[in-house]
Amino acid sequence: MIKNPILRGFNPDPCICRKGKDYYIAVSSFEWFPAVPVYHSRDLKNWELLTHLLTDEKQINLSRLRTGQGIWAPCLSYCEQDGLFYLVYGCMVPNGMNIDNYLITAEDIRGPWSEPVYLHSSGFDASLFHDDDGKKWLLSLEWERREGYTRPGAICIAEYSPGEKRILDYPERIWYGGTKRGWVEGPHMYKHNGMYYLLCAEGGTGYHHCVSVGRSGSVRGPFERDTRNPVITSSLDKGEEVRTKASEDYKFYNPEVRLQKAGHASLVETPEGKWYAAHLCARPFVPELRCVMGRETAIQEMEWTQDGWIRKKNGSPFPEDECEGEEIAKMPVRRMPERDEFDEPELGLGYYAPRHMPDTFADTGVRKGYVRLRGQEVLDSFDRVSVLTRKLTSVHMVLTTRMEFTPKVHQHTAGIVLYYDNLNYLYLRKYYSDTLKQSALSIVHAEKGEVKELTQTRTPVTEGAINLRLVIDGKETYFEWSCEGDWRRIGGKFDTTRFSDEFCGEFTGTMAGIACTDGVFRKNYADFDYFELIDLEGENDD
Repeated sequence: MIKNPILRGFNPDPCICRKGKDYYIAVSSFEWFPAVPVYHSRDLKNWELLTHLLTDEKQINLSRLRTGQGIWAPCLSYCEQDGLFYLVYGCMVPNGMNIDNYLITAEDIRGPWSEPVYLHSSGFDASLFHDDDGKKWLLSLEWERREGYTRPGAICIAEYSPGEKRILDYPERIWYGGTKRGWVEGPHMYKHNGMYYLLCAEGGTGYHHCVSVGRSGSVRGPFERDTRNPVITSSLDKGEEVRTKASEDYKFYNPEVRLQKAGHASLVETPEGKWYAAHLCARPFVPELRCVMGRETAIQEMEWTQDGWIRKKNGSPFPEDECEGEEIAKMPVRRMPERDEFDEPELGLGYYAPRHMPDTFADTGVRKGYVRLRGQEVLDSFDRVSVLTRKLTSVHMVLTTRMEFTPKVHQHTAGIVLYYDNLNYLYLRKYYSDTLKQSALSIVHAEKGEVKELTQTRTPVTEGAINLRLVIDGKETYFEWSCEGDWRRIGGKFDTTRFSDEFCGEFTGTMAGIACTDGVFRKNYADFDYFELIDLEGENDD
């Protein structure tokens, strides 16, 4: 059995595809680098982080973006006729939902990838459909700004010419949704038995989220709605209530299911002819209804009905905690090590930094067995911060590190951090205290942009190596430290649930990591001996 979610932690908007016996899922990465993580599996159950598709800041500019902007819903597909992988991606930037969409291709999922081809700037969640006649079609959500029109707009289609490397005409509106929930987005098109099927997300990406389906005999429509829409959802509402404000989402919470916010799906067919949908989901704290790990990825088995509709296999639209998987030998997968000793010349997979690549400030080659973080801007900056993190996969995790750092002035800091974004974080830092005239520890707490040093936590420390620990224990989070000997608590307990989309107001997820700042010359550094992140809930394997 496949246990959901298959991709735990901040892994939203899954786009699944298959090449031969290999399955791949690409997910949204927003303002985080490296961008567009891709996971690999051969049994749909056991998944490994394989690569990232955007790792060059010349390809995509994420600097100075607000949280939740950047890479939205990338579309990864494989065209057997061409022998190529295709990635369609766009970068959402501030003001007016502006986004430029691009296309890159590769024979191998690990690359090398082609130079980006500009597609258009008409809407987001763009995806590519490869028809069996060789034509290719770009779908996207048109962002509607005019008064008196449905917002955010309609799903549009335009033909793409691989030979000319351009869109051939203006996008044409073809679909306004399959329910009354509104906010139709995330389009993916499929062809089955000569019919075209349009799979979309609706209801916004909160508790009213869902998946709807329409079909047509023509790629341009008109499309007929499935009367059973929504085909996947966590909400008890049958799709007849319009969602107008994000603040209304809480009333659609369904206590009968574990996986909330089910929606934004894509389909894949196995070599044996079975169909599955990878979809977005979330696991909130109750009663707060806050999702600290953000939106995750689950999978459901689907089936075609006799009258030609694609629906969840058991007929219920509610997401299942488990579903039947491929009947093949268990696939061995590489897990990110709980403890990284930084013995390799480059950072391993699974480390992320906001807005800039980690290797612009983190170096594992300068000192064997350490990662050196060069200090940059304060952590509440929208640009260059030295924050090296990994995704939370559980709300029961412990991050431990050993740090060597000598601050010279109060603008020099380094330490351990729980980080949602630059406006919301907890930072146990070592710094130079002008008050104590020596190095000290203290906690800095940023909440919705208000940054406070908790002066009551100020603790003098001697120079030399220091051990730091972040403990996430369900709804409570706290810090510990030691030089040599017993661990000591510093500061009180913090509310973990506040590090969530619902409290912070965006689309990502909480990260845990290490950090360094230098507010003078941007060159003072901290050396970290190891990075140990233990998930106390364990993996999903049997």
